[in-house]
Amino acid sequence: MRVSREQAAQNRERVIETASRLFREHGFDGIGLKDLMAGAGLTQGGFYKQFASKDELTALASRRAIASSAERWSSAAASRPGDPLSAVAEFYLSPEHVAERAEGCAFVALASDAARQGPEVKAEFEAGIRANLDMIASLSGEENSDALLAKLSMMVGAVLLSRTVNDETLARRILNAAGSQFDGHTKTTKDAQ
Repeated sequence: MRVSREQAAQNRERVIETASRLFREHGFDGIGLKDLMAGAGLTQGGFYKQFASKDELTALASRRAIASSAERWSSAAASRPGDPLSAVAEFYLSPEHVAERAEGCAFVALASDAARQGPEVKAEFEAGIRANLDMIASLSGEENSDALLAKLSMMVGAVLLSRTVNDETLARRILNAAGSQFDGHTKTTKDAQ
C-alpha cells in the first residue's frame, strides 16, 4: 500500500520524535531500528524510505531533543520573569527533571554517546551548547562568558552525577550544590546539607 507524501512526512516526524525520546532513554546504540520503528508504530522496512542511515536519524533526533530541552528552559524562564535564570536552574536541578530520562536533557542523556558519533551529531550538540549559553546570557543579562559556560557545565554535570547514585540524599546534595550558584534557587529538599 502506497503512502501519500503527507503521510510519509508525518511518519518521518513521528520517527524523529520517537527516536529523540528513545535515544535519551536508552542511548544511541541502546535501541535497534526494529524497536525504534515499532515505538513509532511503524515497521522497520519503512526506515530506509525515510532516512539515508541511522546516523542521519541520530543527528535529526539529537536536534529535536536539544530543541525540546530549550523549549522547557524557555517555559521555566517565562514562569518567573523577575528571576528567569533561577527559574531555569530550579527546574533543571529538580529531582523531577532528573527522573525524566526520556524527556530530560539531551546533554545529560547523550553527551558521552555523542562524543563517539560523527561530525553531524557533534555539530548538533555544539549548536545546542552555543544556544544554551546564549539563552543563559540573555536570562542573566550577562555577556556570554567562561563563567556562564561553567554554570552550564555545572548544571549538566550535577544532573548527570545525581542520576548515578542510589543515595537520594547525596543526589539532592549534588543538585543543591549546583543550585546554590544561582540567585534565588530553592533547595530541592529541606534536609539536604
